[in-house]
Amino acid sequence: MCDSKNKWQLKPTVQELFLVARDASIIPDISLDPVLTTFLSLESTAALQHQYAFLQRSMSTVQQTAFNLSLTGELGGRRVTCGGVGVIALALSVLFEQISLQVRGSTEGGLSMQRSQSKKIFGISSTSRIGWIVQEYLCLVPGIANNQEKMAETTELYDNWLKRELLDHFERMTTKKRMSSAAMQQWLTGAAVHLHMRIHQVRLRSVPFGSVESLRLSYKSSLGRLVQDYAAYLRRQVQETGAPRPRKPKTKTKVGPRQTTANISSLTNRSCSGHRLFNVSLVSPSNLTESFNETTTPNSTAEMSRICKTGGSNEDSGLNVPEGHDKTTVGMISRNTLNSTAYSRDKGAGMLGLLVIEPSRNVSHNVQHHPCESPAIQQALVSRIINAQDLDRNRNFFLYPEKGIHNLLGQKDDFELKTI
Repeated sequence: MCDSKNKWQLKPTVQELFLVARDASIIPDISLDPVLTTFLSLESTAALQHQYAFLQRSMSTVQQTAFNLSLTGELGGRRVTCGGVGVIALALSVLFEQISLQVRGSTEGGLSMQRSQSKKIFGISSTSRIGWIVQEYLCLVPGIANNQEKMAETTELYDNWLKRELLDHFERMTTKKRMSSAAMQQWLTGAAVHLHMRIHQVRLRSVPFGSVESLRLSYKSSLGRLVQDYAAYLRRQVQETGAPRPRKPKTKTKVGPRQTTANISSLTNRSCSGHRLFNVSLVSPSNLTESFNETTTPNSTAEMSRICKTGGSNEDSGLNVPEGHDKTTVGMISRNTLNSTAYSRDKGAGMLGLLVIEPSRNVSHNVQHHPCESPAIQQALVSRIINAQDLDRNRNFFLYPEKGIHNLLGQKDDFELKTI
């Protein structure tokens, strides 16, 4: 059955399962966060100005005043050197979002003015080693951006920490079986931020240009290896079992209605009233079988009278049931066995299939298919999941041509706070 099906015939089933997984939000996403790809680009200055203006327009006059006062306090002034480029623009973007939430919360009776750190940053956990280093660095940047010497020292320090952690993280994923979707996204986020930390050090003339190019090539090569390992990891992890199909009906013998002593007594009493012969018919309730008539004739009028006097008792009427037999069955009347079709209880009723993407990503479903189709479906699902990732954006981030790197290094835009 399964051998005759090709991937095109399984495509509707694969599509249905993929949609089930997507609706349950268990499709992994290892793409770089759009915030990173926006602010770590040549469009960073325009993006930061747009965000700043948008946040102010969404606030009341009181909130705008509080927002700008808080920003001025955090930045130590209204102008930020190189505030519109690279890691500084990224840090300011994070700061704008944090303070806008605090201002709205304080004026609306919600959040306190104390800065709170999110549990996630750019889609990764801020409690992971890479997430913690990135978040701590970006929290420091706004307050030191105008001090070139301090900025250079701090960036070099966090550059070294992040470099060592990324190397360890890569080794854990490739040689110690620590591969996962979360691990992939952590590495990608860390590598993207690290590359632009190095670019900013070139802007500050702390490191030579060659160190940026060698780091970019290293991450480009590492990403290719990790994508292959990640695909192999998913092929091992994705498991799927279809929902049980209804079982086929099977036939079994069903015994017709039993004739009881009470029935015989009733029939006997009706017959006694006219001292006539009587018929006993066993008929299936389904009317699917023929009726069988049996006529019992008393030996004499005296015997009939004796039966009538006793009220039809089975002890006196001669309708005795042999010892050890079912006393609801009368021996004088033959039992008719009726064959009817009965369906077995569907043991699969209410049961569901299961789709597992990763240990922490699974969902029940009611998609039915033949069990032997599961391996082919699993492999097709892996391909769908890989294709759903924006891997081109990830690769392109580390594919800057030399001219592109020089354009990034040439960015010098400051950022100034303005009230709209």
